Amino acid sequence: MLLKQKAHTSYRRFPKRHRKLSIVLVAIVAIAIIWPLSEPEPESSSVLAQRQSLALGQKNIHEQQDNRHTTTAANQTKAEPISPLAARRKQNNQQQQDSESIVQQELAVSQERLKTDSAEPSVPSLETIPLNQAPSPRTEVYTIAKGDTLSTIFEQFDIGQSAMYQVLEADVSLLALDTLKPGDLLKFWIDEHQQLQKLEIRFNPAHQVLYSRVDDKEFTYEDIIIDGDWAQFPIKGIIEGSFSVSADRAGLTRGEVAQVAGLFKDKINFNRDFRVGDTFEIVRNRQFINGVPSGQSELSAIRLGNQKRELSAYLYQDGNYYDVKGDSLARAFLRRPLTQNYRVSSSFNPNRKHPVTGRIRPHNGVDFATPRGTKVLAAGDGVVTRIENHPYAGKYIVIEHGGQYRTRYLHLNKFKVSKGQAVSRGQTIALSGNTGRSTGPHLHYEFHINGRPVNPLTAKIPVAAAIDSSERDKFQALVKELNQMMEAG
Repeated sequence: MLLKQKAHTSYRRFPKRHRKLSIVLVAIVAIAIIWPLSEPEPESSSVLAQRQSLALGQKNIHEQQDNRHTTTAANQTKAEPISPLAARRKQNNQQQQDSESIVQQELAVSQERLKTDSAEPSVPSLETIPLNQAPSPRTEVYTIAKGDTLSTIFEQFDIGQSAMYQVLEADVSLLALDTLKPGDLLKFWIDEHQQLQKLEIRFNPAHQVLYSRVDDKEFTYEDIIIDGDWAQFPIKGIIEGSFSVSADRAGLTRGEVAQVAGLFKDKINFNRDFRVGDTFEIVRNRQFINGVPSGQSELSAIRLGNQKRELSAYLYQDGNYYDVKGDSLARAFLRRPLTQNYRVSSSFNPNRKHPVTGRIRPHNGVDFATPRGTKVLAAGDGVVTRIENHPYAGKYIVIEHGGQYRTRYLHLNKFKVSKGQAVSRGQTIALSGNTGRSTGPHLHYEFHINGRPVNPLTAKIPVAAAIDSSERDKFQALVKELNQMMEAG
């Protein structure tokens, strides 16, 4: 009891201002003890760098303050003595100011860190996002395989049959879809509603066809033919067995073998007349697109050494083959593949407009108003390459005439030839009709040069039997050049 009373008496005797100072000192000591125990959150490199810089600044400040305190104390010592109580009070006030400065600086760092941590990626303003922008159609690529049909391919990509028939309708002027074979590529553009927007056929690097939707019911087409670069290469061979086997061994394609046989069919029997040791020399002209072979080629010159005679053929700039004397190897084409001069009901017009939509819908041939059952003739010597039944073109025939010429006959009633058959100019190949989409019986006849349709009634097609006298010198120069190439090869 006496000890408690004594202590209480001593506390009451402690000056009031000293009591306030002791409270401040206790608070500072408590902060100094508790502050390091708080575990800081992970900081980003930028905030950490700021804190290190701030700490370095604080260290410099403290060093300057200590120097200033020392200097001031020394000056004060030299100038005049002060009481111990006043010195202690001044030191306590300075420590309190330093502590408050440190707390403020720590608060500033914490606020900066909060701003950095809460920063979010910038989001574009709604004003910069187009409201009506439709997603881009997805694309699908398919390689034609043996046994494929257009219908099964469309079903595989879940494209409706109505779209397929719309494409077929657009293709009636071109009939490219009927020529699809294994290895050809199809590329589809399909929108978010599973609607076909575009279809591309890639036959080879030099030839593509693009079908594009114009509205809910119609497609248009674009036939893309690239000329590329052409280079000539000589080929030589010796007959060992049949001509076809020997030519295949030398690198000729089946189509090229058939072309050679067709050119000389009136001059040599390829099954009986060749003998072992006979020779053949050929100059092949190959197409390249950006340095890559397109698969397209033509025969520029042919020489056959058959026992003691030589047969020759040279492709001239007019698209015809002539022998070394300049005489044509092919008979002239018929401009009208009919036995009579029937009326033209619709002329050739590549810029014809559709009467309802007003869009360009080319008419790539000539229509003759023939009664059903009229005989249709082959326009020239050639080989039947296609016999088809199209929903819009009806029954039709395609004949390849060697080199760069092709003819087509649409809306037929009955076929009189078969695929792969060799035909002669003026031979009956079919009877006219009204099949496919047609308003009445007629024959639609097309003539193509290098894959492009021309007007068969006015175009410059082979109708002469020999090189014109004005072209003789130019032709002979070509013959000399090609012969040198074959001999050197």
